[in-house]
Amino acid sequence: MSELSNDLLLFNELVEILLNEEESHPVAKRIDSNVLFDTIDLSLTKNAMVDDAFKKVLKEVLIATPKTATNLFFNQLFGGRQSKAILGDLLAVLLNNSMYTYKVAGPQVGIEQEIIRQSCNLIGYGLQSNGTFPTGGSMSNYMALIMARDVKDPSCRENGMTKPLVMYTSKESHYSNAKNASFAGIGKNNIRYVETDEKGRMIPANLEVQIELDIQNGFTPIFVNATAGTTVLGAFDPIDKIADVTEKYNMWLHVDGAYCGSVLFSDAKKHLLNGVERSDSFSYNAHKMIGTPLTCSVILVKDKKHLHNSFSNEADYLYQTDGDDFNLGKTSFQCGRRNDALKFWTLWKSIGSNGLEKIINQQFELADVARNYVANHPDYTLYSFEDSISICFNYKNIDPKTLCTLLYEHQITVVGFGDFREDTFIRFVTINATNTEKDILNFFTVLEEFVEKNSAILKEKHVNL
Repeated sequence: MSELSNDLLLFNELVEILLNEEESHPVAKRIDSNVLFDTIDLSLTKNAMVDDAFKKVLKEVLIATPKTATNLFFNQLFGGRQSKAILGDLLAVLLNNSMYTYKVAGPQVGIEQEIIRQSCNLIGYGLQSNGTFPTGGSMSNYMALIMARDVKDPSCRENGMTKPLVMYTSKESHYSNAKNASFAGIGKNNIRYVETDEKGRMIPANLEVQIELDIQNGFTPIFVNATAGTTVLGAFDPIDKIADVTEKYNMWLHVDGAYCGSVLFSDAKKHLLNGVERSDSFSYNAHKMIGTPLTCSVILVKDKKHLHNSFSNEADYLYQTDGDDFNLGKTSFQCGRRNDALKFWTLWKSIGSNGLEKIINQQFELADVARNYVANHPDYTLYSFEDSISICFNYKNIDPKTLCTLLYEHQITVVGFGDFREDTFIRFVTINATNTEKDILNFFTVLEEFVEKNSAILKEKHVNL
């Protein structure tokens, strides 16, 4: 038997261990970071590790790693597992293709392009549209900003920036915008953070006032980042009204749908993206609402020439066969690029667009269960609203940071906290579509039981009970 065959048998054995561990202990026992290297042998040495010891340490690592697929993980904007997507990801690892040329990726290029083509159709982009799979939502936002910069300052790629450029995003947008302004040479001080309404949505009138002011002061407005699913509240900016502004001032409109842009698959919820067809670029992460393994991010561009103009470089040693449409390195940020499309394709192919719609709708149904529970329970304070899968609340006026930390440290459940304006609260995310109503209600049960049993600990932490 080959070494790979033996390792695959070991892999299957470890998978069984992990699944059993998740069933019996949905929250991993926390290892304090100060003693991590003393608790598990993570050292790399000159000598080989014998098989039994190797399997033992792999088991220890699996058991100690946070379990993001269980029914008590509500901390991040991803969670759960879609088995057909896992199948595709495992196959991509075994195939080990790079996605820059048709010569080395073959039909995998067609798989990526089919996902992009169907996605463009869903949001209403025309025949000139295209896209690529970046390394994540932050990179999608960065690529959009680079294309916007190059449209307004075409000689920038050769000579550097020749004019003071400014970009706009809401106060509730993703933190990557600040990093991207720095990377693109625009500068963090040339970001304008637009005020939001009571639901965390950008106010288009405030956007236009700021643009007018910048023009009067000699700046060149180039880019507006609208958000489809803000990180904390899960709010959708009013894309249609923002597009009125960007079209008036001839600016690039990017819609960051990393968190919730996948509502494009749901007939019931795609109205939250009204106006997206007027944008210049749109991104969504299939590893969030759709549930593929990390990472699986897509950026779509209404006119594919912008991808080519900003990211193409000739390389005779690389692009030796087939046309540009099949050599995807001509329109991507990276050269070497793993195949993130196959896991999305195996899921989509196996369950169809109707199946993807069910995955999306399930999350909103679970959010309704959680929001209704909070709204109808006198010990809870609700900060959320309909059409969001982020359920923000406080329980018995307990400090949310303290409560979330204690729940994590005692291996009860994993959930985070967030801020909006003057309020801090627990942020409970229903993005795991494999959960059920029972799982959602169980979260509140374990939360309430923990508070009741640990009132002394909470008082020691100076929590107001």
